[in-house]
Amino acid sequence: MTLDRSVMLFAGCMVLLSVLLTAFVSPLFVWFTVFIGLNLIQSSFTGVCPAAMAFKALGVKSGCAFN
Repeated sequence: MTLDRSVMLFAGCMVLLSVLLTAFVSPLFVWFTVFIGLNLIQSSFTGVCPAAMAFKALGVKSGCAFN
Protein backbone atom coordinates (compact mmCIF):
# COMPACT_ATOMS: atom_id res chain seq x y z
CA MET A 1 0.00 0.00 0.00
CA THR A 2 1.38 3.41 -0.94
CA LEU A 3 1.57 6.46 1.27
CA ASP A 4 -1.31 8.14 -0.58
CA ARG A 5 -3.67 5.23 -0.06
CA SER A 6 -2.59 4.83 3.56
CA VAL A 7 -3.40 8.48 4.28
CA MET A 8 -6.79 8.22 2.55
CA LEU A 9 -7.61 5.04 4.49
CA PHE A 10 -6.56 6.65 7.77
CA ALA A 11 -8.58 9.82 7.08
CA GLY A 12 -11.66 7.80 6.16
CA CYS A 13 -11.39 5.70 9.31
CA MET A 14 -10.97 8.82 11.45
CA VAL A 15 -14.06 10.44 9.89
CA LEU A 16 -16.14 7.31 10.51
CA LEU A 17 -14.82 7.05 14.07
CA SER A 18 -15.67 10.68 14.75
CA VAL A 19 -19.20 10.22 13.39
CA LEU A 20 -19.72 7.17 15.63
CA LEU A 21 -18.37 9.03 18.65
CA THR A 22 -20.65 11.98 17.88
CA ALA A 23 -23.70 9.73 17.54
CA PHE A 24 -23.12 7.44 20.50
CA VAL A 25 -20.90 9.26 23.01
CA SER A 26 -21.25 13.03 22.84
CA PRO A 27 -22.32 15.61 20.26
CA LEU A 28 -19.14 17.53 21.09
CA PHE A 29 -17.14 14.96 19.10
CA VAL A 30 -18.39 16.79 15.99
CA TRP A 31 -15.38 19.07 16.59
CA PHE A 32 -13.13 16.06 15.90
CA THR A 33 -14.83 15.74 12.51
CA VAL A 34 -14.32 19.47 11.89
CA PHE A 35 -10.62 19.15 12.77
CA ILE A 36 -10.20 16.27 10.32
CA GLY A 37 -11.91 18.23 7.56
CA LEU A 38 -9.79 21.32 8.17
CA ASN A 39 -6.63 19.22 8.16
CA LEU A 40 -7.61 17.67 4.82
CA ILE A 41 -8.26 21.12 3.35
CA GLN A 42 -4.97 22.59 4.56
CA SER A 43 -2.99 19.58 3.32
CA SER A 44 -4.56 19.91 -0.13
CA PHE A 45 -3.27 23.49 -0.36
CA THR A 46 0.10 23.12 1.36
CA GLY A 47 1.02 19.50 0.64
CA VAL A 48 1.92 19.11 4.33
CA CYS A 49 0.11 16.28 6.08
CA PRO A 50 1.01 15.13 9.59
CA ALA A 51 -0.40 11.65 8.92
CA ALA A 52 1.71 11.34 5.76
CA MET A 53 4.82 12.33 7.70
CA ALA A 54 4.04 9.72 10.36
CA PHE A 55 3.39 6.95 7.84
CA LYS A 56 6.56 7.87 5.93
CA ALA A 57 8.56 7.64 9.17
CA LEU A 58 7.09 4.17 9.65
CA GLY A 59 8.47 3.14 6.26
CA VAL A 60 5.40 3.24 4.02
CA LYS A 61 6.55 3.69 0.42
CA SER A 62 5.82 7.01 -1.27
CA GLY A 63 3.03 7.50 -3.76
CA CYS A 64 2.25 10.41 -6.08
CA ALA A 65 0.58 12.97 -3.79
CA PHE A 66 2.91 13.06 -0.78
CA ASN A 67 6.68 13.08 -1.19
